[in-house]
Amino acid sequence: MELKGQQRIPAQQQAVWEGLNDLDVLKACIAGCESIERLSDTEHHVLLTAAVGPVKAKFKGKMHLEDLAPPNSYRIRFEGQGGVAGFAKGDARVVLTADGAETLMDYTVHAKVGGKLAQVGSRLIDAAAAKIAEDFFRAFNTRVAPPASDQPPLPPAVPAAGIPAWAWGAGILVAGLLVYLASR
Repeated sequence: MELKGQQRIPAQQQAVWEGLNDLDVLKACIAGCESIERLSDTEHHVLLTAAVGPVKAKFKGKMHLEDLAPPNSYRIRFEGQGGVAGFAKGDARVVLTADGAETLMDYTVHAKVGGKLAQVGSRLIDAAAAKIAEDFFRAFNTRVAPPASDQPPLPPAVPAAGIPAWAWGAGILVAGLLVYLASR
């Protein structure tokens, strides 16, 4: 599966890059994230609890960063196991572009999901991915945005190919980030 999306973040590009690479920020923004352990500058282990419909499990994962071009882009390769609940693996390409005082985050995700997780159906997975992405970006935007009482409201995410693709892409991106953070 390939998914693409874009998120507008109300912070300067450098602040967004630093936030995406700060394990404490990521752990705080990822719902169900229990730990993120840095193995090296490019490898991390992640432990998180996630639920999709009736399937709830602890997932252990690894993330590996490649093609690093700070503060503009990188590729995240991820894989995670949730026991009988299933697995996810793939990669995500993240590109940050300055847009005035804000940053556009474009992402492309390639992923495979298997086990019980894949059997619950795309509607439940779409809904769970949308919720995870919404919660992540709300928390992340709050943490990286400069404190300003007169800041305009954050515009919604701009889907590249319809809501289901955005939901999948954002959800997998967040899952990939979780695995990435756990492996850092």
